[in-house]
Amino acid sequence: MAKLLVKLQRYFRRKPVRFFTLLALYLAAGSLVFLHSGFAGEPTVPGSQRGPGASEGPGLPYLGVMQLSRGFKAAVATMPEVGRRHGPWFKSTSKEPAERGKAGDYGSTRSRALRGRSGREKEEDRARYIGCYVDNTRRRTLRGVSFFDYKKMTVFRCQDNCAERGYLYAGLEFGAECYCGHKVQASNASESECNMECKGERSNTCGGVNRLSIYRLELAQESARRYGSAIFRGCFRRPDNISIALPVSQLMLNMSVDKCVDFCTEKEYPLSALAGTACHCGFPTTLFTLHEREDEQLCAQKCAAEEFESCGTAEYLLVYQTQVQDNRCMDRRFLPTRAKQLVALASFPGAGNTWARHLIELATGFYTGSYYFDGSLYNKGFKGERDHWRSGRTICIKTHESGQKEIESFDSAILLIRNPYKALMAEFNRKYGGHIGFAAHAHWKGKEWPEFVANYAPWWATHTLDWLRYGKKVLVVHFEDLKRDLFVQLQRMVGLLGIAACEDRLLCVEGQKDGNFKRSGLRKLEYDPYTPEMRKMISGYIRTVDTALKLRNLSGVPDDYYPR
Repeated sequence: MAKLLVKLQRYFRRKPVRFFTLLALYLAAGSLVFLHSGFAGEPTVPGSQRGPGASEGPGLPYLGVMQLSRGFKAAVATMPEVGRRHGPWFKSTSKEPAERGKAGDYGSTRSRALRGRSGREKEEDRARYIGCYVDNTRRRTLRGVSFFDYKKMTVFRCQDNCAERGYLYAGLEFGAECYCGHKVQASNASESECNMECKGERSNTCGGVNRLSIYRLELAQESARRYGSAIFRGCFRRPDNISIALPVSQLMLNMSVDKCVDFCTEKEYPLSALAGTACHCGFPTTLFTLHEREDEQLCAQKCAAEEFESCGTAEYLLVYQTQVQDNRCMDRRFLPTRAKQLVALASFPGAGNTWARHLIELATGFYTGSYYFDGSLYNKGFKGERDHWRSGRTICIKTHESGQKEIESFDSAILLIRNPYKALMAEFNRKYGGHIGFAAHAHWKGKEWPEFVANYAPWWATHTLDWLRYGKKVLVVHFEDLKRDLFVQLQRMVGLLGIAACEDRLLCVEGQKDGNFKRSGLRKLEYDPYTPEMRKMISGYIRTVDTALKLRNLSGVPDDYYPR
């Protein structure tokens, strides 16, 4: 046997072409045998039942595990539709399951619209699709709250958010934008114009360019539309010319907070003002700024329909902010011409830079840029995040840089300073929990927190000192002052940017001030993470910054920077 193998080896060395020919024939024969075994016999699987309905045709055999890749398309085409997880806020309006749409050319715009329509039919037990509508950035079709997600937007997510806030309609636009409202105030558009796939769900359509795919939400409970999410703004003196300041009013003999809030919500106004038996609706304007609150006892007149509620008086109005979004400050765009100067929005990390950007964008109507690129911020609507910071298309540039070369790259700056104790904790939460998340308990108790404070606390001081030293034209804004007196501080910031501040627009910003990146205050540490040694070190840095500010004839740090 060994001699035979040696002879074969010598033979194929002399004639290699014959060797490779035989090898190819052998592999081809093996492949044919494998294919025949896959299609000729049907393996028996205990407990499995198949019928003609399980495949495209009655004679198609079962495809075994080894043929999964070949049978995948057919299997997907014949799988039964699986309904999505339903929210508790929808009541069923249809007992019959929705029929599947026929397969088509998924590469075309028409087939995308068909797929979206098929998805809408499946969702009729939760929300009813009512059509494609025209939208306008200056006068929205749905005037309630809105939010954007340029990465993960889905039809269900938009419906869920709008229903949770008690709205009757949910609309999707541009594949990633969600708008809520109680009324649809626009004309229909052609279905072919709602042709953009959802960013987080390719199988469904999410409107188009200035086109909304609108759903009517079938709320399980009427009480979901009550004023549960209306915000109490306070007690205010009746404005001099109330018919102009609050243009819509209604006499309500059986007055209650519910009724007045519902009335103003239906009329699409963000303010609801109760004046005894009269309900007034309107916007915050220079005639009614909501800046001078009165003692709530002046409004403490019982409602006619609710014994334990106050409904204000003819002279002192009890004001609530409804769920209706004030759209006077929601339009944003890039600068029409290239900016001649680069303005920095500088801050230490955790000092509220993202929040300040949100306020500036609403106040000016222009996008802000960034020295960096943060995909999560871009996906949430900060469209200037993707531009190069020197592009000149944005009103100001976010930066945390503190070196001389970087600072001198800017022509002027808004320097945002925050209490270091709060800023360090905010940045630590962002680093380990994301923009609106929280660091885990293990991070606070482990080595991460002490190391973080040791590295970042000196930077808090040097960041401010560097900008004061190398910055060409620096406007200092304290985060705490911005929270306490937003209107005045935002007016200063907009002034530095060279924009004529419209007071009504700034008043609109006050009603929309939180934005999408406000960290919830519900989850707070139950203990003080700062040790005495940390506090001693940070207090030294606070005194250094306070001295530097006063040497430049600026107000020092707020008193609450120093621990009590």
